[in-house]
Order: sequence, then structure tokens, then C-alpha cells
Amino acid sequence: MAEIEIRAFAADDADDVLSVILPIQREEFGINITADAQPDLRVIPDYYQSGKGQFWVAVKDGAIVGTIGLKDIGNGQAALRKMFVAAEVRGREHGVAARLLDRLFAHARDAGLTDIFLGTTDKFVAAHRFYEKNGFVEIGKAELPRSFPLMPVDSKFYRYKFG
Repeated sequence: MAEIEIRAFAADDADDVLSVILPIQREEFGINITADAQPDLRVIPDYYQSGKGQFWVAVKDGAIVGTIGLKDIGNGQAALRKMFVAAEVRGREHGVAARLLDRLFAHARDAGLTDIFLGTTDKFVAAHRFYEKNGFVEIGKAELPRSFPLMPVDSKFYRYKFG
């Protein structure tokens, strides 16, 4: 089995990140969304890699197979965004999602964050189980901080509290 590396996003990764995320959204889950509707993916360094945020990629055999972003939303809080893992490396046996989330948690702790919020669609049922298994608690939309970056497809929300 090829080793999977988790590393910070670099500018050269932009097109490869889109080539992982868009097919999962559009083809696998039937979400009618374009790259243009996700402008954050065109400005990852400015949008995610600022303040206490960061964006990571999982790389296998030189190809990006997973992504996760942490957006600093102020007040010691952040939003988990763009967590996607290619179908061929999903599951516990590969551990890509768990390793991406572990990297995000370690960074968030080191940065002194107190809460991580996330929004997702009802369609990502396996993701809901993954988040809940990893300590996220479902919350109502009204419990989100005002600075949370809502996406039109978000219909379920979670919070992870450190400490």
C-alpha cells in the first residue's frame, strides 16, 4: 500500500484540489455546484491559510486524494470546510479522513482555538457518522457564530469544543 502524506496546501495544488472536490460533489452526491460557486477554492492561501487557519491535502503517489480546510472566523473559533476524500482511499483501512482531521485538530490546539464549527449537507450521511464519532456534536443553525461562513448547501451543523 502506498504511503499517504498529509501536508499543507501549496499554490501548485489549486487545480488538483478542484479535481478531487468537484466530482465528489457533483457526480457522487448530485449536488449542482460549480467551481465558480466556491470562490474560496481559487484563493486558498488568502481564505484559509491566514490567521489561525490552514488547508491540508492528502497525497498518494504524487496525486491529491483528500482535502480539509480550517477557516479562522475570529474569537478563538474556526470553521472546518472542504473535507473530501477520494472514493478509492476512503474507509478505516486507509485512514485518510482520520489523518486529515488529526492534523487539523493538532493545528487548532496549537493555535489556541476553542471551537470548530462545520456545516454540511444532509446527503453526506457517512460524513455525519465520522464527525460524530470524532467528537462533533450536532447543533442548530441558530447556534452558529455570526462569523460562520454559511454555504447554500449547508443544512446540518456541528460543533467541536476543545477542553
